Amino acid sequence: MTIQALKQQALEVRKTLLSMIYQAKTGHTGGALSSTDLITALYFEVMHIDPSNPKWEGRDYFILSKGHSVEGYLSALAKRGFFDESLLSTFCQYKSPLIGHPNNKIPGIEMNTGALGHGLSISVGMAIGLKKDKKPNRVFTLMGDGELAEGSVWEAAMAASHYKLDNLIAIVDRNHLQISGSTEDVMGLEPLRERWESFGWQVEEIDGNSMLEVVNALKAAPFKEHKPSLIIANTTKGKGVKEMEDIPSWHHGVPNQHLYEQAMLDFESMEKELQNV
Repeated sequence: MTIQALKQQALEVRKTLLSMIYQAKTGHTGGALSSTDLITALYFEVMHIDPSNPKWEGRDYFILSKGHSVEGYLSALAKRGFFDESLLSTFCQYKSPLIGHPNNKIPGIEMNTGALGHGLSISVGMAIGLKKDKKPNRVFTLMGDGELAEGSVWEAAMAASHYKLDNLIAIVDRNHLQISGSTEDVMGLEPLRERWESFGWQVEEIDGNSMLEVVNALKAAPFKEHKPSLIIANTTKGKGVKEMEDIPSWHHGVPNQHLYEQAMLDFESMEKELQNV
């Protein structure tokens, strides 16, 4: 897809995930919106996947380590054809398989996630297994920046470097906010790039809400032979809805009717702008 088409697709994902949250009256809005461009680029341009055969042996693997931001992930999977899009309207409803975190009973989801700090460890194990089997498949994992306070992340980071996992590409959704406030107030992460480099990773830093930068970085990975790759994707929490952007309370906020309707009008305006470019 062209960058323009990917931007339009990301907008559709944002519209859908916000509708899911509004209808369900629950969800993690801010982080789902900040990571939409990353997930859209992965599923519509970068990853080797077959929606008609989710368990295809040649597929790339994706683990959403920040499992609470599942709404954009589910939206992208449905729009990519892994399951019927009508199922999205049941999100977090009684007996729905679409719960508030990834559920591997859903086609396209490799692993249940949600307990923060586990995704990178799981991805390291997958990448080691692929290396041992001499397979070319890649493993992508998306982490939240607040998640990096978990010690298991850094154990996995050491292991990835030790085993020279250049088939592993990790992404940090660096929106600088978590449920209790600024990441730097809760548990300082900076200098983040230097920390990952000291653990033996090859690091690139990008604007995670610029589709061009996202696609270029993902397609350039692995960045160096025999080294795991990390993308620090600087994003805006709540990206796309002005009233939500950079506000910590939207980590787990749900829009009221007025805000939801206004956001949908704003999305329509954005769509027209994209069509006129």
